Amino acid sequence: MVECSPTLQKIQYSTLKCVDEDSPCENTKRTVRTLSGATVSWHAALEQVPTGLPTIIIAHEFYDALPVHQFQKASRGWCEKMVDIAEDSSSFQFVLSTKPTSATLLYLIKRYKWASIEVLNKLNQIEVCPKAMELTHTIAQRISSDGGGALIIDYGHNGIVSDSLQAIRNHKFVHILDDPGSADLSAYVDFAAIRHSAEEASDNVTVHGPISQSQLLGFLGINFRADALLQKCDEAQAESLKTGYWRLVGDGEAPFWEGPDEQTPIGMGTRYQAMAIVNKKQGVPVPFQQ
Repeated sequence: MVECSPTLQKIQYSTLKCVDEDSPCENTKRTVRTLSGATVSWHAALEQVPTGLPTIIIAHEFYDALPVHQFQKASRGWCEKMVDIAEDSSSFQFVLSTKPTSATLLYLIKRYKWASIEVLNKLNQIEVCPKAMELTHTIAQRISSDGGGALIIDYGHNGIVSDSLQAIRNHKFVHILDDPGSADLSAYVDFAAIRHSAEEASDNVTVHGPISQSQLLGFLGINFRADALLQKCDEAQAESLKTGYWRLVGDGEAPFWEGPDEQTPIGMGTRYQAMAIVNKKQGVPVPFQQ
């Protein structure tokens, strides 16, 4: 398990129903999952995971939670958006840096070189996620040396993201600076930056996608599976299946919904994207063979 939070490690330990047993090695313990007998270990970072074997990495709704830097074009050039205390000292507010910051010089310029002049000229704001670039670099190097692949599924764009940072509390959108620490923050994933980061890390990996979640699940047989399940469902189960299916592969509000408007299923099939990073020796993953 790769988890940097000791608190979440304890939750995972409990959820996996782990116990500590004496190890064959003298004076050491090992953690074992009681349901399967598999040995479980924790690492704070991917770099700490032992190497030498093919690695399968699945990042599902992971990249969107990584921190981003926001930059805004002003009369004096590109400025970083920063947080300051409001004039009444009772809240926070966004301000622009008065001069180029280290993030501007390091991250914005790096992302800048991957975009065309035409695209950049149309933008007034840019979001950059340095941690996503760094992590992708590490993942690509691991896949290059050990084999295997990574599947990334998240909502985002295949290009520069301008201003997507959002805060959600109790399933509702709130202002980013409203009661900091009480809401979940997320931002759209820049899949183009992930591609460039992986390709820069190694010549031994290939990047496929992004394709929509709807396309990915379609190639994996979700339509056939849904049809088969519908043949064995009662009316309530069929309604639940249709709703879940629409959320995964649909686009926008479900046209068949007859319940309360506030509960209308929203399809995420086109909003969510899928990308694969694989060792060149592995060939092209099936869903991406188009």
